[in-house]
Amino acid sequence: MRASLLQIDVNDDESVSVRRRRVADLVRDQAGVDLVVLPELWTTGAFAYEEFGTWAEPLDGPTHEAMSKAASDAGVWLHAGSIPERAAAGPGPGTEAALYNTSLVYSPAGELVAAYRKIHRFGFDKGEAVLMGAGTELVTVPLPGTVLGVATCYDLRFPELFRGLVDAGAETFVVPAGWPERRRSHWTLLARARAVENQAYVLACGTAGTHAGVPQAGHSIVVDPWGEVLAEAGPGEEVLTVDLDPAKVAATREQFPALKDRLLGLETPRR
Repeated sequence: MRASLLQIDVNDDESVSVRRRRVADLVRDQAGVDLVVLPELWTTGAFAYEEFGTWAEPLDGPTHEAMSKAASDAGVWLHAGSIPERAAAGPGPGTEAALYNTSLVYSPAGELVAAYRKIHRFGFDKGEAVLMGAGTELVTVPLPGTVLGVATCYDLRFPELFRGLVDAGAETFVVPAGWPERRRSHWTLLARARAVENQAYVLACGTAGTHAGVPQAGHSIVVDPWGEVLAEAGPGEEVLTVDLDPAKVAATREQFPALKDRLLGLETPRR
């Protein structure tokens, strides 16, 4: 399986509409690849909190239209990163539309096959943590040869989420992010840790550039089930393409069956 991570330069000098068209063309350029991955909130920037409400859109909004068409034109599976989603208001009185940090996954036919609302929101008592709602459901996506487990940025710090994805059948984790440069060492460390402890591939795709005054880490990374780094980008905009062997996940789990020795977090401990 060949995967391309598109490490997009997100900066304040490029409008959302221009960047959306540019990224759609970059996706089309990946024709012949099996899976394409985009970063978190690449339309607005993950730290541009004041822009979330302005550029929030429904699941069938302009980013969906552009990414669906690009995936179909290229004939690729596309993890289109995440968007600020504006969910519809509830039917009852006093219910208002809510915002979510939502990842979108498309088939090679351009069909939206999965949407994941980020569970762990970053910011503590500000930013995303107070402006956006929290997702509640784990999401996996079956692809030919592997099963994707979907997580987003700050989720990377919560290993229990990835354990849940493994229990749901995940063999390849896809993690779009808007990770800041000042914590880049954590980014690499956590990506490798999630791969080793779950014996799975990790495809972690971040943003480049500086937006809302926050320099981005870049350094998108692909890690194999043994924790070996197969490819790593630099700090700037880059397309990182790597060949994966989906069979390596099962082989690793059979050769070193650590997951079978799990005791905590299981309804019935295995002995």
